[in-house]
Amino acid sequence: MDAAIKALAEAGMPVAMAGLLDSCGDVLQFSLPEGHRQALTEKLVAHFGQCDLLVADHQIEVPRLFVSDMDSTMIGQECIDELADFAGIKDRVAEITERAMLGELDFRSALLERVGLLEGLEEGAIDRCLEERIVPVAGARTLVATLRSKGCRTVLVTGGFHHFADPVATQLGFERVVGNRLAVADGKLTGSLVGPISDASTKLATLQEEREKLGEGARVLATGDGANDIPMIQAADYGIAYRAKPKARDAANGRIASEDLTVILKLFGIPVHEWVYG
Repeated sequence: MDAAIKALAEAGMPVAMAGLLDSCGDVLQFSLPEGHRQALTEKLVAHFGQCDLLVADHQIEVPRLFVSDMDSTMIGQECIDELADFAGIKDRVAEITERAMLGELDFRSALLERVGLLEGLEEGAIDRCLEERIVPVAGARTLVATLRSKGCRTVLVTGGFHHFADPVATQLGFERVVGNRLAVADGKLTGSLVGPISDASTKLATLQEEREKLGEGARVLATGDGANDIPMIQAADYGIAYRAKPKARDAANGRIASEDLTVILKLFGIPVHEWVYG
């Protein structure tokens, strides 16, 4: 910590206060009268490694709105990749998914291409996939339940599919779900979608819509891991990248390297005895 404080001072960011957060004994808190988010983050990572951190230009407080991505954020899988495995094309689809999340491909085009590859797959494969493959990330339910206990509204918004997002949201306790709808005919996937596409712009619009309902001054938390999460991460007061791709991580003012999502509760100073495990 002393080395970090010295490095920050040398970079023109003198530390006014540093110490362990009283409510969470393993969280180190720095207060600076001035500083640049990216430069501060780089200095902290240089001294503490790939740590969990949150940087804000105001006193950090519990958010009143939580908007989160689903795949590889609230659950540990990419649903479309796992579903593609039932069609014997997981590697092919997963490669497209990875490039889209890295920001190398247009999300909309990549989504339509992957959905098209699933044409003819039995709808029953979705239920099997949910039961056999889809697992929430450690701490996800506790994170959602605890934030709700503090009066925070929770919204799951995904570039994935309602077939998966609806049961995941029920399991984790989200109050609203926004996502894509797979088209089904005669018990099989048609290779297309029903209705408008849920993409990066949808995620941002959902965050803005929900924020407006809460009124001025309501702090917003957004979490995600891929390039299509960047607009909502940047729009949030607390945009946290969870084990994210480089572009999403660099766009965020918070980052989580740990696997357990309850670390977010610690960053907001919520003591363990107030957590709701559900």
